[in-house]
Amino acid sequence: MKMKREHRVPLSRRALDVLDATRTLDRGGNQLVFPSISGKRLHDMALSGLLKNQKIAAVPHGFRSSFRDWAAEETDHPREVIEAALAHVVQNKVEAAYARSDLHVGGG
Repeated sequence: MKMKREHRVPLSRRALDVLDATRTLDRGGNQLVFPSISGKRLHDMALSGLLKNQKIAAVPHGFRSSFRDWAAEETDHPREVIEAALAHVVQNKVEAAYARSDLHVGGG
C-alpha cells in the first residue's frame, strides 16, 4: 500500500468464488494471486509499464479517478465508503480517532 498500512476491502461473493478457483491453479506454492514474472509481488510501476507497452493512453491513477466517479454516479454507497475503498484516510484528527471500521457494506 501507498502509505505502508494495511488496506482491507470486503469482496463480493463472486469475487471470493474467483479467488477460491485460483487455488486449483499450479502456482508452485506461491500465495500471490497476481505475482510478477519472477513470482514476487508486482512492482508499483508494473501497471504503468503495461499501459505504456500496450500504447494505452492512460495512467494507473486514472483508474482510481474513474472508480471514484463511477461509484459516486452509479452506486448509492456513502462518500465515506467510497473514500475508504480508495484507501483515503480521514484528515480530521478527531473524526479519524473514531473512524475504526472497515465500513463493510451489505452482504455482497
